[in-house]
Amino acid sequence: MAKLPKAFETFRKRYRSVYDAYEALGGAAHEAGPLDQKTRELVKLGMAVGGRLEGAVRSHAQRAREAGATPAEIEHVVLLAVTTVGFPTAVAAFTWVGEHLGVSPSKARKARR
Repeated sequence: MAKLPKAFETFRKRYRSVYDAYEALGGAAHEAGPLDQKTRELVKLGMAVGGRLEGAVRSHAQRAREAGATPAEIEHVVLLAVTTVGFPTAVAAFTWVGEHLGVSPSKARKARR
């Protein structure tokens, strides 16, 4: 996993018991059902897009890649957001996951020219 944001690291160090409880809850939720890791990360990516949670979008896009999701699968999750949470949110999410799709905003602009 990529380096975590400084604010996250600070929180984890300052409130270790809260962080540990949060991680334990997340682990229990992940293991409570039949979905595989890749599917769980794609679902969590979709929820993060809907919430306009930039950090979570970036994190779950990366985690989805690490779990075997292809850039096309990640892009499809974001594309599905257009009709559910709106075009502006989906476009923002495309920007946030661009590095995991192999497309930076500057490369996308050049490709359109």
